[in-house]
Amino acid sequence: MSDATSTGVERRPIEDYPVRVVSARPGLSTRLRNLADRRELLTSLVSSDIRIKYKNSALGIFWSMLSPASTLAIYYLVFSFFLKNGIPNFVIYLFSGLLVWNMFQNSINAATGVIVDRAQLVKKVSFPREILALANVGAAVVYFAIQLGVLAIFLLAVGHQPAWGYLWILPISFVALYLFTASVAMVMSAITVYLRDMKHLMEVLLMLWFWLTPVVYTYENSLAAPLHRHGIAAIYFLNPITMIVLTFQRVFYVSTTVRSTVSPTTVLHILPTWPVSTYFYFNLALAGLMIVLFLVSVTIFGRLEGNFESEL
Repeated sequence: MSDATSTGVERRPIEDYPVRVVSARPGLSTRLRNLADRRELLTSLVSSDIRIKYKNSALGIFWSMLSPASTLAIYYLVFSFFLKNGIPNFVIYLFSGLLVWNMFQNSINAATGVIVDRAQLVKKVSFPREILALANVGAAVVYFAIQLGVLAIFLLAVGHQPAWGYLWILPISFVALYLFTASVAMVMSAITVYLRDMKHLMEVLLMLWFWLTPVVYTYENSLAAPLHRHGIAAIYFLNPITMIVLTFQRVFYVSTTVRSTVSPTTVLHILPTWPVSTYFYFNLALAGLMIVLFLVSVTIFGRLEGNFESEL
């Protein structure tokens, strides 16, 4: 007698049962929840990166303040006494832009090869891999805050006040900077697993990118002026860092037009003469676009993550 007859239960063929497929790739919402749930791990990795950088150092993280302070002092001496370019307080204009650029560049340089460098951890421990790149960005945020403090002390020392009416836009601009930096960092860290030369290529691209951003030259001397005459100035702002740099310079340097210190009759156009509302709307739109880019980057990272173990 069969088991079905003895138990009184009729057995159905296996193809009659519903099949449940479990996806090997978590969806976007799941990935975001995993990142939120592992925020303590992210904080720990940021703290670890900073401790390792200054391990066995007598001054520790104080070096992060001393280095930008020394850079600022050197720029002040060079552009005030040796390489006068006619722009008053040019060191403030320059350092305001470098604040933004240093955070972006240092994050991307560190994050591009982070998964390859931590291959053993990636292969042995289960956690959201994008946290490794985000930890590098988080460490760069700490150094950014330190450099911002150095700039504030310098402004106080020379008696230069920021544009208080524009100061409230900086958090929006910083959010856009963080999201854009994090997006590029995640994607580059994943691509480098498959293309190891990407780390070296990115260093070259960042060098070119720097000169496409108005950090060491004024808005008038950038590509924006000739593009504006042809009615296509919007192309200049396809570089997201440009708008962020201009915002920080507008807040800390303040002046949009100045008289040259070399030729007092010459008026120099340093920054766009936009009202505060224009800076607000541009930064708000940029932050919105960066949120979308961040979500796309998380999705791309998830698609590339599947073969990390075999590639590493």
